Amino acid sequence: MIVVWRITQRCNLSCPFCEWDSRLPRERLHMPANPILCFGKLLGDYQRQTNDPVLLSWLGGEPTLWPPLYDLAPEIKRLGIAQSTTTNGTTLGSAKVSTLILENFTELTVSVDGFSEFHDNMRAWSGGWEQLRQSVVVFAEKRSGNSPLKLRANVVLMRDNIAVFPDLCEELANWGVDEITFNALGGRDRPEFFPAHRLRIEDVRWLADTFPALKARMAERKVTLCGSEGYLARIHASANNEPLFIQDCGPGQRFLFIDEFGRVSPCNFTTDRYAVHIDEIKSFEDLIALPTRFSQKRQQSLHAACADCPSTQVFAKFSG
Repeated sequence: MIVVWRITQRCNLSCPFCEWDSRLPRERLHMPANPILCFGKLLGDYQRQTNDPVLLSWLGGEPTLWPPLYDLAPEIKRLGIAQSTTTNGTTLGSAKVSTLILENFTELTVSVDGFSEFHDNMRAWSGGWEQLRQSVVVFAEKRSGNSPLKLRANVVLMRDNIAVFPDLCEELANWGVDEITFNALGGRDRPEFFPAHRLRIEDVRWLADTFPALKARMAERKVTLCGSEGYLARIHASANNEPLFIQDCGPGQRFLFIDEFGRVSPCNFTTDRYAVHIDEIKSFEDLIALPTRFSQKRQQSLHAACADCPSTQVFAKFSG
């Protein structure tokens, strides 16, 4: 079971494709820590009673800017739950952050958009690419042979950077990452940015042609380039403006999304209609009943997002 929890809306970078761009005038909300620990105990119960390993993944905003994480993560680890986070990398040079990750997390995902000039300009972070590179190299060196920490890089692909994706993968392998994942630029967060930068159909065809050889080349370097044929088909359909309807995604069976308000849903695209608040989930029985509740809600009123499913996990983004 993978549980992705967005704990904060705060971010310190200014990415024009992201709804948490620090330049946007908005209130920045955070999740309080106590309800998370209570829910974490339920996840621990679930893991023990089902023998189904749980991965609790912290998302933002920028999760490392959420102060309670530094006390909460060791508590979650003591419950026997694996943890991960996705970060922009701005804080990775901090000894406090390094300790947090190396002592408590099994996975670390860093966001990398391209080489230095593109990455720094896109995120308004002067010198950021080099700082990020140095931090990842240090993490790769610091983890011991027995350390479970997996290093992953995630790339947002758009027409501006797709041509350098193979070279970027080679560079990320030099950093010491174990896995590389990618997303196609989406238009829901920042529709004003999307039209001029979205992948075109010719970009996606090139990616599909290039992908098998690139995947094999990365494998030779002991790096997993994730993504399935179904995932590439999802990206192709988006570029071609073709909706992909999912008859049954098995909502809540293998994946849960929780937002900063404590709303649990099958994915972050359906929270407004299918969510169940964590206050309603008080026992193991309540937790394992979520898939049934989600399916009932879906049958009663199909969310518009389901008519063109954008959830990457449904299309095996992380398939090796």
